[in-house]
Amino acid sequence: MNIKTIVIEGIDQDISIRRTERGAEATIEQHTRRAGRQDICIAHIARDEDRESRYAKAAEVAKVVYGTDRRGRAAATNSMVHDVLNEMERVAGC
Repeated sequence: MNIKTIVIEGIDQDISIRRTERGAEATIEQHTRRAGRQDICIAHIARDEDRESRYAKAAEVAKVVYGTDRRGRAAATNSMVHDVLNEMERVAGC
């Protein structure tokens, strides 16, 4: 069984994690008058990346999901970032 898409509800907007050929990408939806609806890629993880780089990208996605603190870091605990990472890895098939 393969999961194609997971949507995570964030602070301000939803984050879609979609399967790609090499792994998965996390995107947000942005609306502008000029361009209309666009998907902005936050992070792309490949199946063959090491765990540290995937964790760093999950921390960037966690900033959108949970918000940021005063220092610009994700307002999330380590286990919350791991939850985001697990969902990204499930979609990517890692």
